[in-house]
Amino acid sequence: METASAIEALEIDLLLEALYQCHGFDFRNFERAPLVRRLHGVLRQAGLTTISALQDRVLHDARSCAALLRTLSVAPARLFDEPEQARLQRIVLGSCLRASPLPRVWLAECAGAQEAWSLAILLAEEKLHPHTEIFATVANPELLCEASAATMSMAALDACQQNYRDSGGAGELLDYFCVEDDRASLLPALRSKIVWAQYNLSTDASFNEFQLIMCRRALPDFGPLLRRRVLQLFHDSLSLFGVLAIDRLFGAGETLGHCYQPVFASEPWYKRIA
Repeated sequence: METASAIEALEIDLLLEALYQCHGFDFRNFERAPLVRRLHGVLRQAGLTTISALQDRVLHDARSCAALLRTLSVAPARLFDEPEQARLQRIVLGSCLRASPLPRVWLAECAGAQEAWSLAILLAEEKLHPHTEIFATVANPELLCEASAATMSMAALDACQQNYRDSGGAGELLDYFCVEDDRASLLPALRSKIVWAQYNLSTDASFNEFQLIMCRRALPDFGPLLRRRVLQLFHDSLSLFGVLAIDRLFGAGETLGHCYQPVFASEPWYKRIA
């Protein structure tokens, strides 16, 4: 007789296959432990007891499916929510972008509008904004739509001011936003440099060459096979002497080999040298 854990593992396989076959979202090669934790959270919130019951609901109810896809996607970031990483970006941006006449940055599986806005503000402060395009890609079309049309409350903007200062910002965040009815949106001149697009790291091919690629929030969710696939995709998309920023869980020796050298001693930023 199969154990309860073996039955649940089969149920999860069937659910992930259903998401892929019916909706085109491929979570089959994600790390199982964090994925299972998220699925159990969905079960508790929905008042369900089995993954099979969740699958039945997801296949027959569009709202339930959308909610599950949102849960399995990268959680949204706040403006400058990682001040130390923003400090590193300030150091790296000039060295990898100034040499290119039309530099491009790829935020792969971008964690919402505020991650892209943070980068746009940094580019403006480093005087790189006029010629640099930010390509912010998201697999989930619902999240993509939300990000491209996003605003934030003035209270939320004020709450991000200290993180901005901690990142090396010397001005006021409000200088980069226009406000209407207590809602703040990035200035049109900055917003126009962000290209939002639907793109699936699990299945899609390289679509451009970039001088900087950043994917710091999605990689921990990927299993070994998918992670290797995505890192090869980044390699194929990164220009020579371009910079790749990934999650600190993965070291250069494990994932990138002789084609890269570390930019910082203890942070996972790597320059392509071959």
